[in-house]
Amino acid sequence: MAKQLQITLKRSLIGRPEAQRRTVTSLGLRKLNQSVTQQDNAAIRGMVNQVKHLVDVKEIEA
Repeated sequence: MAKQLQITLKRSLIGRPEAQRRTVTSLGLRKLNQSVTQQDNAAIRGMVNQVKHLVDVKEIEA
């Protein structure tokens, strides 16, 4: 089965650089404590790595 990532926004975007804000938005996150499920691939892993201090990530089986 394909792996997926559950990504939760844990820290506020207030005062963060515009590049980090756009990365969080492109992951599908808009509100604090909101969770989204994304496919586990290199592109998503790269975006998560850029904002790892703002999000919490769990691997789940789909």
